[in-house]
Amino acid sequence: MDVVFLGTSASMPTARRAPAAVLVRRGGERLLFDCAEGTQRQLQRSAVGLAELEEIFLTHLHADHVLGLPGMLKTFALRGREEVGLTVYGPRGVHDLFAKLKPFLGRLPYELTIVEVEPGDTLERGEYRIEPFAVDHGVSAVGYAVVEEHRPGRFDVDAADALGVPPGPERGILQGGDPVTLSDGTVVTPDEVLGPARPGRKLAITGDTAPAPAVVQAAHLADLLVHEATFGADEKERARETMHSTSADAAEVARLANVKLLALTHVSPRYFGPELAREARVVFPHVVVPRDFDTVEIPFPERGSPRLVKRGAAAGETPYHPVTMGGMVQVATAGDVTEAEELQELLRNAGIEAEIEADGAEDALRVLVPEGSLEAAEDAIEALSEPDDLISEP
Repeated sequence: MDVVFLGTSASMPTARRAPAAVLVRRGGERLLFDCAEGTQRQLQRSAVGLAELEEIFLTHLHADHVLGLPGMLKTFALRGREEVGLTVYGPRGVHDLFAKLKPFLGRLPYELTIVEVEPGDTLERGEYRIEPFAVDHGVSAVGYAVVEEHRPGRFDVDAADALGVPPGPERGILQGGDPVTLSDGTVVTPDEVLGPARPGRKLAITGDTAPAPAVVQAAHLADLLVHEATFGADEKERARETMHSTSADAAEVARLANVKLLALTHVSPRYFGPELAREARVVFPHVVVPRDFDTVEIPFPERGSPRLVKRGAAAGETPYHPVTMGGMVQVATAGDVTEAEELQELLRNAGIEAEIEADGAEDALRVLVPEGSLEAAEDAIEALSEPDDLISEP
């Protein structure tokens, strides 16, 4: 299972980040959580492509989480989709939303099903389930937990041999959890040849929310918590007023929930990932701030811990960055001269020339690098703020 970050910006698109959209891939399944404007293009730009999605899950109905839906639904129709239906899940109000969209969508050639969910519901999927949970955003909203069922324990070949279970289908039946009767009439049960049940994986996605006890409960022991971090610590009061979270808020939720990895998303355009990561790691050490097209791989627990894969779903396209008159681009922002000079020294040690200039609009300092050095500079800064054991290259 892995998570593809298609859009990681808060409220509006920027040159570096699209608004909210997260794709979960599990086997051959593709589950989309939120669908901001431009999501179908993000999919097309990615290595995933615009797959025939069958399920979309909306956390809430604010524009920056749903505006990509009308265009995507029409694109599916224009591509001749007929046989494969689509189900959109969302909190209370999602039926009203689609009633208002109907004149714009027209008649779709495929079946579209709208399902309202609320905290406490369970959407069973056989090997896993999806659990909507309560969040605190001041409007009708939910988060979603994807929870895999426990898997059978490892098959003990020596025990099977000792019990006389022949190689073949009988062993497969036992591994599937059912007893078998041998040719001599002996009944062998799974618990005689299987080790302890192995836990599945768990993922929690909050959507927009202030820090909330319900999120801590829903994310308990998750392998990955995808939590919004709209603001940095400097905007704690504004986060409270707007019912969003700071990076430190999200980290505290992760700490209380005892998750393995926290991924911060829904990042305000005024912040850069490394600064939010540094703030969060004061509270909880295992934090990453994905960029668009990064992925987080979630292996089974016995195979290791979740890891961020930089541009793991990228299709070879380089994002656009505004260029100054001197051919320089902004790679980071700093709150004071000391921090700016530390970043400048870090980049110079990596062989990258960097300049510092004032940003009057934000009362901060911008760190600029030559356009051709942007990717190397971003990697150098993130290497400083993200532990190596949380990250891998594609």
